[in-house]
Amino acid sequence: MSTVRGRVTDRILVTITAAAAVTAIGVGVADAQPEPREQFGSAAGTEGLDPPLAAAYTLAEQQAHAENVPLSITSGRRTYEQQLWLWQDGLATYGSPEEARRWVLPPEESTHVSGRAIDVGPQVGARWLEDNGNRWGLCRTFDNEWWHFSIETTPGMPCPPRVPDASYR
Repeated sequence: MSTVRGRVTDRILVTITAAAAVTAIGVGVADAQPEPREQFGSAAGTEGLDPPLAAAYTLAEQQAHAENVPLSITSGRRTYEQQLWLWQDGLATYGSPEEARRWVLPPEESTHVSGRAIDVGPQVGARWLEDNGNRWGLCRTFDNEWWHFSIETTPGMPCPPRVPDASYR
């Protein structure tokens, strides 16, 4: 792939494959095959995420925890029905589709439904991820949501400028 997302995906998958190989060599391969999340040590909350996002977040979370920074996924992949409920709640809360879109998108447009976005917490962890996440390609995407991250850059490169809110997607 020639897109940034494609290059990021390739780079992350190579890193995870190498890490898995080193782990398998170092500890031996068991007869019973664990679940993929357990086998590769994926972070909690990464189930259903796009594999490059799950891998990038797992590596970032491990580093945050090594630095004694609390960090966890508060919302990852959502079903169509979950996102529809959030969208309908947003319409009721904010009064119009235009205002609701600043905070929540309909299921057809949500990157949570496609497994390409995560919300994290607590705020100190999100701040750490904002400052360090580009090492794994992770970037905060919206000015109004300190908790919302996705893969937006090649690991090690700067994050692109944020947009004011989700309505700019």
